[in-house]
Amino acid sequence: MLVQSTSMADDTSTGKLTLDIERAPDTITVRCGGQLIFGVTGFLYENVHKLIPETKHLVLDLTNLTDMDSMGIGTLVRLYASAKTSGCRLELINLGKRIRDLLGMTHLLSILAACGEQNVRIP
Repeated sequence: MLVQSTSMADDTSTGKLTLDIERAPDTITVRCGGQLIFGVTGFLYENVHKLIPETKHLVLDLTNLTDMDSMGIGTLVRLYASAKTSGCRLELINLGKRIRDLLGMTHLLSILAACGEQNVRIP
């Protein structure tokens, strides 16, 4: 199993996003930390999008994601669409209350594969 860490601070230093990428035989897990907000969304998209051809199962672990804005939501939707087009299953796990509420308000929980720690679908 290979784990790779990378981080980026945006130009205004108000947001920071960290990614820990773990490769296993059947799944690639990307652990996201910090804020998924304007200024760092491209960083997430570029790093995750290039993983899609490498796997049929991609997991975004949002345990340590503290904030997300509309650009972050749009980035998740873009990644979902890219993965689906490529025959890759994208799942979100360990959504905090704030992130779950944001995705719920936009009705994206029903579209994005959101799973709990035991892969139980969140209603």
